[in-house]
Amino acid sequence: MDVILLFKALILGVVEGLTEFLPVSSTGHLILAGDLLDFNNERGKLFEIVIQSGAILAVVWEYRVRIAGVLRGFGREPLANRLVLNLAIAFTPLAVVGLLFKKAIESHLFKPVPVALAFIVGAFFILWAERRTHTVRVQTVDDMTPIDALKMGLAQMVALIPGTSRSGATIIGGLFFGMSRQAATEFSFFLAIPTLFAATVYSLYKERALLNVDDVGMWAVGFIASFVSAFLCVRWLLRFISSHDFTPFAWYRIAFGVVVLVTWQLDLVEWTH
Repeated sequence: MDVILLFKALILGVVEGLTEFLPVSSTGHLILAGDLLDFNNERGKLFEIVIQSGAILAVVWEYRVRIAGVLRGFGREPLANRLVLNLAIAFTPLAVVGLLFKKAIESHLFKPVPVALAFIVGAFFILWAERRTHTVRVQTVDDMTPIDALKMGLAQMVALIPGTSRSGATIIGGLFFGMSRQAATEFSFFLAIPTLFAATVYSLYKERALLNVDDVGMWAVGFIASFVSAFLCVRWLLRFISSHDFTPFAWYRIAFGVVVLVTWQLDLVEWTH
């Protein structure tokens, strides 16, 4: 196995794990990192699909007790039924719009410059959300109604634009909709499980012709790196939000987006247009 390729797999796995559940856009980071590492070809895109499953597993492991309780109680316990229903409702908008417009979005927006612009625009929404007066109506995930879930689903739908951030759209959307920071973050994590799982299975099926046993080593490195970094990131974020807001992520997004645009404009980096 090519050592350089394994190193690229390690870097991209860490990038995926660290950014999947933060409001900074994992897709945007992977597009930019893949461009810098010259790994944005079809093989690289398939690799990104594979390592995404590592991040999913990290959330499943972190919430394994809660998930097991929901599975045991589904059909019998009101709270378990409510969570499953809310997740199904929230998952639907992105699934429908994604199936209809995925190709168009990928062909026009999966490039560094549009991603950088989305980084900056998304940052201002975060700053707006954090500076407005919060009226908390939903304290915990168990307090959510189907209407709350639908609103979160519509927010997640916006994340089809690369650079927006799926977790950022749902968490910040939750703050706008009257959810507590803890409830919005936890529901975003729970919603990531069916969303990312469905996206992974669908993409692997569509790209099955690219599956190659010679890439197993590369996939394994990326998967493990994604799982470990995502697990640590989720643990850290849950502690962070107990005493901080999301403003630092907004400034990071602005700085990161500006760097990409400046290096593109000055031809310091040959970004794909």
